[in-house]
Amino acid sequence: MRVFTEQGVAMLASVLRSDRAVAMSIAIIRAFVQLRELLATHRELATKFAELEQKLERHDSAIANLFEAIRQLLTSPEPEPRGEIGFHSVNR
Repeated sequence: MRVFTEQGVAMLASVLRSDRAVAMSIAIIRAFVQLRELLATHRELATKFAELEQKLERHDSAIANLFEAIRQLLTSPEPEPRGEIGFHSVNR
């Protein structure tokens, strides 16, 4: 298997003069350009995805804290035992 870089294809196009060789060189260089654009797009998407993931992690902890505070508000505290109201005689 033989592999050329983008610069190698451009150099080959300058050496080969047939119409078919020029057309193939142009097609290969266009493929390189599309590949470079695709990789750049994926890199940008990967970066944005990582940023979004970090934001969500911060939001997740904030939401968890919020739910815990709500749970604490929803649970009613145990009532303290009260003494009976009124006059009580002590019978011994």
